[in-house]
Amino acid sequence: MPDIRIHREHQLGLAKARKVALAWAEHVEEAFGMECSLLQGKTSDTVEFTRSGVKGRLVVAADHFDLDARLGLLLGAFARTIESEILKNLDEHLAAHAAPPRRTSRGKA
Repeated sequence: MPDIRIHREHQLGLAKARKVALAWAEHVEEAFGMECSLLQGKTSDTVEFTRSGVKGRLVVAADHFDLDARLGLLLGAFARTIESEILKNLDEHLAAHAAPPRRTSRGKA
């Protein structure tokens, strides 16, 4: 069975990372029919997800996300497409929750 492994670093902190993970889980439940469950911990959370042909987990930490998924035989042929879609979706959720760039004011000399 093919594996998908994704690592994304961020600077959100655990509270914001949890929000990203929840938004991501809601999206995959709705869009792909996944069943997701959240296991909260002190320093990290784990979102476990499953559906026919897919089983995996997203580990949510204060400074990174680690996603591991196992694809069944039928979906294995589409591993690259599925991985690309997961990357795109996770990156979109991260970008939506990232802090806006700080503006600096310049004084006139």
